[in-house]
Amino acid sequence: MSYLVMENYSMKDNKHPELAKSDIIKHLPKACGDEKAAVEFFERQRWGNSPVCPHCQSADVYKMTGRAGGRNKRYLWRCRACGEQYTVRTGAIYENSKLPLRHWAYGFWRVCASKKGVSAREIERNCQITHKSALFLMHRIRFALTEDQANRQKLGNTTGICEVDETFVGGKPRPGDPRTVLPGYRKNSNKVPVVAVLERGGHVRLKVVPNVTQNNVGHFLFENIENGTIVNTDQSRVYHTILYPITKHLGGRHDIVNHSKQKYTQRNADGTTSGVNCAESFFSLIKRGLLGTFHAVSKEHLHRYCDEFAFRWDTRKLNDGERVVEAVKRTEGKRLTYNQYVCRN
Repeated sequence: MSYLVMENYSMKDNKHPELAKSDIIKHLPKACGDEKAAVEFFERQRWGNSPVCPHCQSADVYKMTGRAGGRNKRYLWRCRACGEQYTVRTGAIYENSKLPLRHWAYGFWRVCASKKGVSAREIERNCQITHKSALFLMHRIRFALTEDQANRQKLGNTTGICEVDETFVGGKPRPGDPRTVLPGYRKNSNKVPVVAVLERGGHVRLKVVPNVTQNNVGHFLFENIENGTIVNTDQSRVYHTILYPITKHLGGRHDIVNHSKQKYTQRNADGTTSGVNCAESFFSLIKRGLLGTFHAVSKEHLHRYCDEFAFRWDTRKLNDGERVVEAVKRTEGKRLTYNQYVCRN
């Protein structure tokens, strides 16, 4: 099937929203090649037709002009209320960044359109910047994609069914390497555990933990699972211990599917299905991305890559243009300085 046919097919069938036409995608190529177009693109996505001052939130603002007319060389705005000057960068993830905004536009586009991520090496080649700058750019974008901790709700409100599972990221240590990241848990392994809570038909939350124990995982689950939720896990005893209070005191239910007996799904009397197939499907995207795109990810920055994959999963029902808009909206009020990045916080 040709791309043209697929595009026409997707307009009639809502099963392929990522192939639907988007007005945002029409503006992105120009924003990735021209600085003025990039500035105006980010201004539209951040403020729409009602720009405000990031310092005092006043709408009494105006664009500053240059000596020869037209826009100021630095694309400055001024607020009549507080008198401060600012740009679209002020109070956002790209504040004080020396990289042109056209590179930021390209980075956001690639992150939102590539299902398994885009490497810093590719950004380096396509934008003609150093690898150091490309890597810092991508980590700041991943930091911006992180869901706001203060406003997010617990999972289970929509469908009432959540899945909890873990995966291990990394490879075997090289011959002669004495380091063991998980002593006593997986012998001769430097794999890092990642625990996921996924609501069926909804969002996913991830956490990188030192090892899968009751202390490390318990608080994360209680923090993200709504009371009264049906929680699906495999036969791991860790989850049975952690989720027992939910089962007994908080009105929920713990459904277990026993993988050791080659069972991966089972039908319950109330019509629900037990299993962790959705969580495993999400983990497969992470594994394909880490193996095929990034190849090697440091343990200190693994949580940022997990946030990137979680963002794409949460916005899977949007097309690429809508996903870019959502990503740009999340940049406001977030900062990741170079010192924080180097210290791997």
